Amino acid sequence: MRRVRYAVAMSLDGYVAGPKGETDWIVMNPEIDFGALFSQFDTALIGRRTFEVMVSQGRASIPGMRLFVFSRTLRQSKHPDVTIVEQKPLETVTQLRAAAGKDIWLFGGGELFRSLADQGLVDTVEVAIMPVILGGGIPLAPGLAKPLKLKKTGHKIFKAGIVSLEYAVN
Repeated sequence: MRRVRYAVAMSLDGYVAGPKGETDWIVMNPEIDFGALFSQFDTALIGRRTFEVMVSQGRASIPGMRLFVFSRTLRQSKHPDVTIVEQKPLETVTQLRAAAGKDIWLFGGGELFRSLADQGLVDTVEVAIMPVILGGGIPLAPGLAKPLKLKKTGHKIFKAGIVSLEYAVN
């Protein structure tokens, strides 16, 4: 079964994006092999707000990945290069996990993470903590129904001050 991996950058004070969805505070560290990271995935799950930020930045796709955008308001006809999931999001993720392929990247959206984690559909949490304090924004895990128990599976410390932590969901 494919794993759903919440792999995300986070500020030291626990935010995955600024108050307006901004991510310009994320350090693009040359020590990190982004090609190797991206090659582990062939599918990405994205919340509506994250996708709208991507579109506004001219990045409505991720090369080599099928994108599933979870939204009740976006229409498939306006976004033909992605799959809009309007109904039955849990069934969609369950089917994706059971299908052949690489791991699935839960790319963005604290709300999407919360809803999938509450249903037991997230296998790992991988957080790259950036050396910045935002003071507000979109939290890593807003309003989980219950605590998510984790087991550390790895960590890395980079010269730029980034600390990467990897956990399996118990």
